[in-house]
Amino acid sequence: MMWFKGYQDAPDKTAERFSPDGKWYLTGDAGMVDQDGFYFFSSRDDDVIIMAGYRIGPFDVESVLATHPAVLETAVVGAPDELRGEVLEAYVVLAEGTTGSDALVAELQTMVKTQFAAHAYPRRIHFVKDLPKTPSGKLQRYILRQQRAAEPGR
Repeated sequence: MMWFKGYQDAPDKTAERFSPDGKWYLTGDAGMVDQDGFYFFSSRDDDVIIMAGYRIGPFDVESVLATHPAVLETAVVGAPDELRGEVLEAYVVLAEGTTGSDALVAELQTMVKTQFAAHAYPRRIHFVKDLPKTPSGKLQRYILRQQRAAEPGR
């Protein structure tokens, strides 16, 4: 049951979010249905990172990084790369009393390589004080992408 009919006074935006016949609302979520008919959420479609032909959901990499005892929170975004199209960059909030270091970067990268996929490790890891979130606490990766694009030399 869905009652959302469209965006008020925005027919173009409404057309972007519905199937051509108007029957389906396109959420922007990416996922899959298994052979038993179960649905699995992967990520937001606009958050999927395409690196050297691989589709990588940031949530998968974030889930591995979050298991490290030094990591309090993490967010992963795609960064432009001439060779691969995009590469992964991670933003990491460290647990209290922990300091970021080159050794910790290497350890986190190795965790992703061994616990998820060798090609999907973050090429750069930024240690940050906090992550941008909505008032309800939802991570806003698009703000990290905007901040990265605004950095000098990007």
